[in-house]
Amino acid sequence: MPSTRNILELLAPAKNLEFGIAAIDHGADAVYIGGPAFGARSAVGNSVADIAQLASYAHRFNARVLVALNTILTDEELDEAELLVHQIHDAGADALIVQDMGLLDLSLPPIQLHASTQTDIRSPAKARFLQDVGFSQIVLARELSLQQIRAVASQTSVALEFFIHGALCVAYSGQCYISHAHTGRSANRGECSQACRLPYSLEGPDGQVITQDKHLLSMKDNNQSENLRALAEAGISSFKIEGRLKDLAYVKNITAHYRLLLDELMEENPGYRRASSGHSHLLFTPRPEKTFNRGTTDYFVQERKTDIGAFDSPKFAGEPIGQVRALGDRHFEVDSSTPIHNGDGLSFYTADGELSGLRVNRAEGNRLFPAEPVPGLTVGTALYRNRDQEFERLLEKKSAERRINVGMELVRINAGLRLTLRDEDGREASAELRQALEPAKDPAKALETLHGHLGKLGSTMFAAREIRLDLDVPCFLPASTINSLRREAVAGLEATRLAAYRRPSRTLPVEPPVSYPENELSYLGNVLNRKARDFYTRHGVQLIADAYEANQEAGAVSLMITKHCLRYSFNLCPKQVKGIRPEPMTLVNGKERLTLRFDCKPCEMHVIGKRKQHRVIQLKSA
Repeated sequence: MPSTRNILELLAPAKNLEFGIAAIDHGADAVYIGGPAFGARSAVGNSVADIAQLASYAHRFNARVLVALNTILTDEELDEAELLVHQIHDAGADALIVQDMGLLDLSLPPIQLHASTQTDIRSPAKARFLQDVGFSQIVLARELSLQQIRAVASQTSVALEFFIHGALCVAYSGQCYISHAHTGRSANRGECSQACRLPYSLEGPDGQVITQDKHLLSMKDNNQSENLRALAEAGISSFKIEGRLKDLAYVKNITAHYRLLLDELMEENPGYRRASSGHSHLLFTPRPEKTFNRGTTDYFVQERKTDIGAFDSPKFAGEPIGQVRALGDRHFEVDSSTPIHNGDGLSFYTADGELSGLRVNRAEGNRLFPAEPVPGLTVGTALYRNRDQEFERLLEKKSAERRINVGMELVRINAGLRLTLRDEDGREASAELRQALEPAKDPAKALETLHGHLGKLGSTMFAAREIRLDLDVPCFLPASTINSLRREAVAGLEATRLAAYRRPSRTLPVEPPVSYPENELSYLGNVLNRKARDFYTRHGVQLIADAYEANQEAGAVSLMITKHCLRYSFNLCPKQVKGIRPEPMTLVNGKERLTLRFDCKPCEMHVIGKRKQHRVIQLKSA
């Protein structure tokens, strides 16, 4: 099938306008941001005006702005969502990231549609269906292996997007209902309470405790730094960084890190090319290990591994730096070859296994004076640094600038001079100076002056790759005249680039309507409104249950479906130990008891529980 998968896109998160601009400056080819409502991170909404400003900035570099409208909607919210989509399109956004299929049955503007990770794309059949109903880009499930990605790629031609960095949901995205069951806050409506990060004890079928008070549903953070080439070869063309709730230092550091890796990949493989224009000059060296993470894993990309869980803590421990050597009255000494600075944040595990922390008020070599007394610190305690003050200060300042290379040519014309700028995309603009020219008394100095002033592009988005002066007789021009000519040409090229930008077109659905891969949908189909029901009916689904958020499932059901398997983690898998079948197992958190069931054929774990009946749950706009 024809494809443009040789065009590689680095897709970064934007918590807000400032973060989006920073992501572009640090090398992102596209950013994704939440709008005023209906995004899967309800805490980080943005105004339509800010989206418009971000789109204007991004489009100067041929970078895209994708807006997340990826919650499931009630009937009462459909009209508001339809109006919002039109406003987002009018603001200049390039695509809409959606989960709710009901949106496809609304009167939408010609904006490109991307299938959110919450649409749970794990099979070639599901991926092909979404392509055929009009999606131009689809986000594959994080749990897929390279072999599974290749299988999807072989059956589709849409752009395939994959998460390469950041936090991992333990459940298949879109298939987690534990937050709604326990708190009334639905993950599918942008209000996840993160029950997966809580401590649990694990009991076997006879009540024996296998492990106690561990964060058994908390995953390490995703890091695909070593797998980018393999992912590209498998068919991934959009490489997505998680993190619309992360801080600005994270966005800068992680975006810059993957920009360097993708540039290296493309330099070594000329068959790939970049999705946007320009080059980012970094004013720091990216260090992903210094930014929030729970430890790292490449998850299931290279098939199943044992060490994917962050069982000890869902917090950021940091990089190991040494251990406590001695304790004083108001200080302690460390065995460490790592320089420690005033203001650094350190962490350590207490005797009962809890992660604790301290701030270094003053560092005198390896003698450290904490800002406050530190209970639980003992000789021999291993120390980690989770805040490097000097590194953070680098990222608080301007840490990158993005420029587009241009060639500049100054030529004599009958009436004076013409300055032409031609950028790396082949766009050009000219400015003319129409006046009589006075031959320079010192030709060499005149050429040097012209060259120097023309190349002063520091406050613009351009960088001079070459400057050509085609003058038979060098002329004298005041600096103000040269600068004015340059500014006029620069403004013309900026306007030309913006006018030339074309948003991607919407993919039309296949006619007649294709059939959905299944003819029945349980609550796992996340159908919460009439338009979504009409959509699936039109595509051949005969039995459609209400979404879990409709509160129709009174009994115990799968609140999480996950590729993570606790039997495997504790060497209790029947494939590991013949004859053993420790089922059911139970997760315990206080009075909360959740049954674990295991489906060995697809190698999945189901976390089973009931919705709390005493809670009054009212659906509201996310």
